[in-house]
Amino acid sequence: MKMPAFLAHLPAQLYVLIVLLLTPTLALAADEINSGDTAWMLTASALVLFMLLPGLSLFYAGLVRSKNVLSVLMQCFTIACVMSLLWFAVGYSLAFSGDGAWIGNLDKAFLKGVGFDSVSGTIPESVFVIFQMTFIMITPALFVGGFAERMNFGAMLIFSVLWALLVYVPVCHWVWGGGWLSQKGLLDFAGGTVVHVTAGVTALVIAMVIGNRKGFPQKPMLPHNLMITVAGAGMLWFGWFGFNGGSQLAADGGAGMAMLVTHLSAASGALAWMAIEWIKHKKPSVLGIVTGMVAGLGTITPASGYVGPMGGVIIGLCGGTICYFATQLIKQGLKIDDSLDVFPVHGVGGALGTILAAVFISSAWGGNGGEASIGTQVIGVLATGAYAAIVSFILLKLIAIFTPLRADEDIEQQGLDIAHHGEAGYNKIS
Repeated sequence: MKMPAFLAHLPAQLYVLIVLLLTPTLALAADEINSGDTAWMLTASALVLFMLLPGLSLFYAGLVRSKNVLSVLMQCFTIACVMSLLWFAVGYSLAFSGDGAWIGNLDKAFLKGVGFDSVSGTIPESVFVIFQMTFIMITPALFVGGFAERMNFGAMLIFSVLWALLVYVPVCHWVWGGGWLSQKGLLDFAGGTVVHVTAGVTALVIAMVIGNRKGFPQKPMLPHNLMITVAGAGMLWFGWFGFNGGSQLAADGGAGMAMLVTHLSAASGALAWMAIEWIKHKKPSVLGIVTGMVAGLGTITPASGYVGPMGGVIIGLCGGTICYFATQLIKQGLKIDDSLDVFPVHGVGGALGTILAAVFISSAWGGNGGEASIGTQVIGVLATGAYAAIVSFILLKLIAIFTPLRADEDIEQQGLDIAHHGEAGYNKIS
């Protein structure tokens, strides 16, 4: 270490003593809580919760038939509660403590050591815990759309808990907790692989294992209330600013750019989907424009912290276009009843955005110019997708040994609201 000029006249021993005394202070300063970062992360956590309750819940509820509207709301609400306690008990510790390549450890089980004074970067560790908690809450809620209107509530709950422990938590550690994909340099800013690929692939597996709804695809399965869906879509768009912007973990230019490209991608995806429908069917649909918006949001998610405005627009256009054709392939080509298009929108969108992050991170496209490898991105998508598919399939087969996965035909005909919950979403007033 070169001695500063203004200390040159001091004896060397005294200089060394000063450095030794100051070093701990400087180290502690790096871990001090920043009030601006903390305020933003508190807000971002609330925004992501708002994405799920009520955003995603209403978005899904409007898309199902009226006899199943409460079942979807109940599933999302229950998942939010159960995942919160699961994260508290072991999820956070397994995802973010320890340095294993595949999984963390239980050093912070039941949030041991997470107190009033514990710090994570520039924010309280408690804030980091709840921000990440909202991610595990919304991820299994996403794949509710894959089996809507036909899965037994108990089987859904058992599967969601086991899936979170065996799929979400390990993948989260791989990507964000210092695991093997993080070590390989995978770029996934806010959940292209951790959230969207895993949820999308899982939804497809469940839809294939439990089968199509009675009457699909011959009988139209029309949304019962698109106004509710549009309201939920608006809440998703709003909450997604916390989802992506909050993943910067700071109130700085990176968070601002993440929010900007998120918005641009959502708008671009919505208009791309709308334009395709307008050309093909001569009428732009409300369902199309909101689905395109979600496709744009899902596609930009893994890239949002790395790309600039031009990258955001192009990624959104690609997401809206490719996810549209993926939806047509799944439902009309392959005849798979992924009820609310979780795989073609979230799975395909998340995979696409993860790969495109390596392209548009380039400073030539306005990105931050960081290091990226398309090969690593592809490995990340394939590894997380394959792992989610295999584990989900095994879990479904095991659970089916003990309890039926699917509601019987009479219950499906009656509707899950009355059969499973003893309530109706809409009651006639006499």
